[in-house]
Amino acid sequence: MGKPISIAIDGPAGAGKSTIARRLAKELGFYYVDTGAIYRTVAYFFDLWGISPKDIDGITRYIDELTIRIEYDDEGVQHMIMNGMDVTDDIRTQEISQKASLVSAHAIVRDLLLDMQREMAETHNVIMDGRDIGTVVLPKATVKIFLTASPEVRAKRRTDELLAKGQKADYNKILKEIQQRDYQDTHRAVAPLKMARDSVKLDTSELDIDGVIAAMKDIIAQKVTL
Repeated sequence: MGKPISIAIDGPAGAGKSTIARRLAKELGFYYVDTGAIYRTVAYFFDLWGISPKDIDGITRYIDELTIRIEYDDEGVQHMIMNGMDVTDDIRTQEISQKASLVSAHAIVRDLLLDMQREMAETHNVIMDGRDIGTVVLPKATVKIFLTASPEVRAKRRTDELLAKGQKADYNKILKEIQQRDYQDTHRAVAPLKMARDSVKLDTSELDIDGVIAAMKDIIAQKVTL
């Protein structure tokens, strides 16, 4: 049995990383590791405690109370288990997304989760998406792809996604939040969002999901035989 294959997908918020990575993993028979969901879970934990994502003293004080586990159902869908509770649906709000960006800037949080993410890649064929997978988490990933799209396209996609779920969504507000998130992610001191030197950039602004999947398969095929 050969060394597991790891595919790192990085990119800004709303670029479609999770949707694309989940489908690609299913088609290739890989495990999908949604690192954004892991950080959302951390943010949700501290939100329940009433601790600000900027309060490093509070985070340091209570982080040992947090346990996180990843489970997969029969469909291969990742579930986030926080202190024994499945919080997969609870963490999918725009507010928690913003707080996840802030809480992930703390080295103590990233260090806690780093081993969990790397262990998955050492034991399974994985597709892992996030902000610093190719640069920090899996610097020796088999394939690295930087998935991006214009802020306007990403805001429209997020708006449509929320409306489809029956949630309220204001395009202008979401666009502003995405621009703010981009700034936070690219300017944080710890593991900022940036494209790895050996990563392939794929702009999805003009592509539908099928087009993105096809393009990614082409990129992967140039590196490995599946």
